[in-house]
Amino acid sequence: MKKNGGLFSILLLLMLVLVACNNTTENNWSGENTAVSDLPMEITNEGEAIKGGTLQVALVASSPFQGILLAELYEDAYDADIMTFASNSIFDVDRDFMIKDTGLARLDVDTDNNKVTVTIQGDYKWSDGTPLTADDLIYSYEIIGHPDYTGIRYDADMQNIVGMVEYHEGADSISGITKVNDKTIEIQFKKLSPAIYYGGDGLWSYAAPKHQLASIPVKNLLQSDAVRKNPVTLGAFKYDNIVNGESVRYVANEHYFKGKPKLEKVVLQVVPPTSAAEAIRAGQYDIALSYPANQYDGVKDLTNIDVLGRPELAYSYLGFKLGKYDTAQGINIMNENAKMNDPGLRKAIAYAMDIETVANRFYQGLRSRATSLIPPVFTSFYDAEFNGYTYDPQRAKQILDDAGYVDVDGDGIREDKNGQPLVIHLAAMAGSDTDEAITEYYRQNWEAVGLNVELTTGRLIEFNAFYDKLEADDPEIDMYMAAWGTGTNPSPTGLYGEEAPFNYSRYVTKELTTLLNSIDSTEAMDAEYRADAFKDWQDYMYDTAHIIPMYFRTEIIPVNKRVKNYNVSYGESTELQNIELVEEKPIK
Repeated sequence: MKKNGGLFSILLLLMLVLVACNNTTENNWSGENTAVSDLPMEITNEGEAIKGGTLQVALVASSPFQGILLAELYEDAYDADIMTFASNSIFDVDRDFMIKDTGLARLDVDTDNNKVTVTIQGDYKWSDGTPLTADDLIYSYEIIGHPDYTGIRYDADMQNIVGMVEYHEGADSISGITKVNDKTIEIQFKKLSPAIYYGGDGLWSYAAPKHQLASIPVKNLLQSDAVRKNPVTLGAFKYDNIVNGESVRYVANEHYFKGKPKLEKVVLQVVPPTSAAEAIRAGQYDIALSYPANQYDGVKDLTNIDVLGRPELAYSYLGFKLGKYDTAQGINIMNENAKMNDPGLRKAIAYAMDIETVANRFYQGLRSRATSLIPPVFTSFYDAEFNGYTYDPQRAKQILDDAGYVDVDGDGIREDKNGQPLVIHLAAMAGSDTDEAITEYYRQNWEAVGLNVELTTGRLIEFNAFYDKLEADDPEIDMYMAAWGTGTNPSPTGLYGEEAPFNYSRYVTKELTTLLNSIDSTEAMDAEYRADAFKDWQDYMYDTAHIIPMYFRTEIIPVNKRVKNYNVSYGESTELQNIELVEEKPIK
């Protein structure tokens, strides 16, 4: 997922890839080569809880939110944070991110027959009082598979459902999805892998309110009031008022299946990173979402808040543009003649990056050099012995020499292999005050080994415009700094597969496809086999260097001391309906 910072709740972690990150832990959790934070994951504040109350939430963002408030359509973490309070998720997950039986629906898997059964576990209602039915579960698949669907979730996983491709091409229904009764559906897959237990393989973890949406043509959903102004939800809170791009007011959902929330309202407002710390100090907000780690200094010593921290299901990375996405065929097409299609050049760029200094100077231990593209929190698949790239400018220079990138005219800047000027255009996101300094430091790293790296557009790019350029394969971009939130399923197919729109580098080879297929194969039902498959894939990504891991991330969540109890541990986080306040207003 396009990631801009922390995820507020486990509820929206069920999708394979939800959002991409802005580059702006269980307590005592640790992993080799990973930042270790001594921040707590749970706080308790004394005092008798008031009745009701309004939770004030800051969404720390340098841009207005898009306001695409439907799971089947949204793309970035800001909208994900907004939807957390009114989530249409049907599954709960445990500490290991596997689906468990405490959600709206239960999952039963028949691996012998490549089939699953999804059962609504009670007489539940949408926020407008309409009963939740099997039709709502099916309608999510029908939106994503529809011929007019323009979102990013009709991918290789979705096409794993029997009949989905035919439906996308004009069939009347999805033959592999059967309504058993008003509360149960069966889904037939072409194959099943361990990913099914994490919400992968094409399993969708959300319901869509068919009674509200069915009358709206799929091609018009994105701009509809049902998505933008008055969505119907299954979550703890329901939307009361939305000021596009600026704020959202929620009220308690009396139909919430786990009970009506103790809070009366939640008010979420966009707060620029430059003023977020001061607003928190002044007692304007109870909780800050997507708070920039490189502005930890602004809140760490405040006495009116506690700062919680946990390892993110995310990593930052440097990517290289090597092709384009063919929307007609729905596949990535690699350009063998792309400027950056030289693994030697890419490896030299990686070894030239002094990531450790950036992590220590700007992130104060909340970031560390990432050694691979698997966050260490996935302990079964992360290879702690894998060293990845390290800061080694001499090695970078030698690689460039050997690859034929030499300084022909003696000006200190290397030319390309043909002796022509080499200018590499870097796209990076605008965000907090320190983003420009970080980017400039890396440009100096590359200049020190003889590479001329200039900024695409001449400046850092606003969040939404940045991803618009990436998705459009803008020719001004040679490489880019971004980040991914993995969700709870660590499978990388949705990010790096041939048919994955999120494969922004557009790197495609038969070997990579084979490695990705191995991770999500039937054989991978064996835990040892899957762990080995992940290792082989990590080795390959290191060797090809078309994606360079930059940081493993610790997210921070400032919480005002009037919040009575709050826990951000994965699988044990405080549920929204149970949040209470001990004062009428946030403490200053």
